[in-house]
Amino acid sequence: MKRHKPVLLKETLELLRIEPGAVVIDATIGHGGHAAQMLRMAGPKGKLIGIDWDEQMLATAKENLKDVPGAKVFLHADFRDIPRRVSDAADAILLDFGVNLEHFEAVERGFSFQADAPLDMRMDRSSKETAAAWLNRATHGEIAKTLREFGGERFAGKVAAEIVSRRKQGRMKRTGDLVEAVLAAIPPKARDKRIHPATRTFQAVRIRVNDELEQLEQAIIAIADKLKDGGRLATLSYHSGEDGCAKRAMKLLAEDRRFRILTKKPIVPSEAERRDNPSSRSAKLRGIERIKEETE
Repeated sequence: MKRHKPVLLKETLELLRIEPGAVVIDATIGHGGHAAQMLRMAGPKGKLIGIDWDEQMLATAKENLKDVPGAKVFLHADFRDIPRRVSDAADAILLDFGVNLEHFEAVERGFSFQADAPLDMRMDRSSKETAAAWLNRATHGEIAKTLREFGGERFAGKVAAEIVSRRKQGRMKRTGDLVEAVLAAIPPKARDKRIHPATRTFQAVRIRVNDELEQLEQAIIAIADKLKDGGRLATLSYHSGEDGCAKRAMKLLAEDRRFRILTKKPIVPSEAERRDNPSSRSAKLRGIERIKEETE
């Protein structure tokens, strides 16, 4: 049974304020760490809707949650499909934008620069093109823009040029090919000593291949409309682009006076959690509540 430590669990549950009998949505559900506690708070009369775009994650979540009382529905979908795929109004919604560690640990998925593998990076392997396919068709400008905007890579232009040069020789099919391109493009003296030189490039390509920021701001606004009066939505971000989308979406929601922001500043992990669970170090938690309409 696979499990990973859920990030900011206590803080997330406090923010969502789930009551017995609640309908809760966890997207993306991953291994079900947050979902299990959300459903326990909702109790036997509660209902969980768990969503993930990775069928393997859904299977793991089903196994991990099988003994937790309460109704459960699992959907293989992108969380941005919630307005279209979910008919229930919800009391609590968690949007976790993180990538499960299992993706990095499964070498064959091609997410990690630590081992040589096919350059895949797809969250949902039943659709979309692989990282290799995109890197072999995108223009130099498209690649450089992606590395700059989604990875904050200072040497985006040089890395993109190296990728284009190597793909002409058939050398852009594996993670090792991409790592070698990055190392060739970034001078040793200019490398960030705190992280691997390929970290930003791999992050940027992963975000691009999975369209992780595509219409995210609009999606958050549409998903918040699924809340019941008094219902709450929380977002867990691990990248400045994701957090920026969440912040702007919540600001827009609050402007029409139907919602109120619960977090003036994002909640971040304590030093103890960052030490105990390194994957939490960049996490930011935000929340918003749908205001109950006054009745005459």
